[in-house]
Amino acid sequence: MRIAYADIVTELSRVLRRHGMAADRAAESAQLFADNTLDGVASHGVNRFPRVVSYIEKGYIDVGAQPELEASLGAIERWNGHQGMGNLNARYCMSRAIELAQMHGIGAVALHNTNHWMRGGAYGWQAADRGFAALCWTNTMPNMPAWGGSDRKIGNNPLVVAIPRPEGGHIVFDAALSQYSYGKIESMALEGKRLPFPGGYDESGNLTTDPDAITRTWRVLPIGYWKGSGLSIVLDLLAAILSGGNTTCQIGRLGGDEYRLSQVFIAFNISALPNPTLIQETLYDAITDLKASSVPAGESSVKYPGESALYRRRENTENGIPVDSAVWKTILAL
Repeated sequence: MRIAYADIVTELSRVLRRHGMAADRAAESAQLFADNTLDGVASHGVNRFPRVVSYIEKGYIDVGAQPELEASLGAIERWNGHQGMGNLNARYCMSRAIELAQMHGIGAVALHNTNHWMRGGAYGWQAADRGFAALCWTNTMPNMPAWGGSDRKIGNNPLVVAIPRPEGGHIVFDAALSQYSYGKIESMALEGKRLPFPGGYDESGNLTTDPDAITRTWRVLPIGYWKGSGLSIVLDLLAAILSGGNTTCQIGRLGGDEYRLSQVFIAFNISALPNPTLIQETLYDAITDLKASSVPAGESSVKYPGESALYRRRENTENGIPVDSAVWKTILAL
């Protein structure tokens, strides 16, 4: 089924207000969920919303909490999220990183004691829409085995890199460090589909494309095998050190649910660099060369990071946003 963007915002905002969130903040959070779904990332949009509501009910998310500055070192700041709504905390901290970048050329905000930011790419798009390049990442609960292990010790810690381009055609890389995020695996299972490439291990220790088998074992596959495992570890440690917050292993000791995370938001004021025209010419030349790639018969053209989201955004704006009927029924009943 397809739902109009405005109807999604209205329903999600209604639920958040019923759980005590102020009307303006409920609308902003609901828009972030709807934006993710509009861009084709329902796994971190409407599909995840019922779980977020359950976290509010459990007390993991304080709907009235707002981030607080704890330490400042020029272009670097440390903030406490006070277990507030994850997407609102993240949006605020990226805005603050942009403000610091306007003053210093670069701005870095490290946030601890926060919640799942939903789709990390949202904050890359946020910065790029303001004309800033961005780098941000978060740690997670232990949900992936380190390379060489079989039990969950590291997180699939998502990493985002954004580079602005004119007229909104931004380059935005957004990826978990597992081959597929758990949200994507859950969405594929919900749709009764198999993954296009192996994403984890089944009960027999074999690589599989069956999303149900992977959710039973919780053994997702790191991207690049040992490389993804190593990157997960260093991003986790750096986020915890900069923010003064929890590492992935400490999050795992909280009782099995994912909250009180550590995140980093960095913005670069590239428009202040010498010869901004040359910067855009460089980007245009690189993307044009990439799009001229030879592709095997039957394959579509090569896409740069973020390009597919633009296509889905236009299509879903015109035709309505695809939403799983069971998920929508659950949201209406909240």
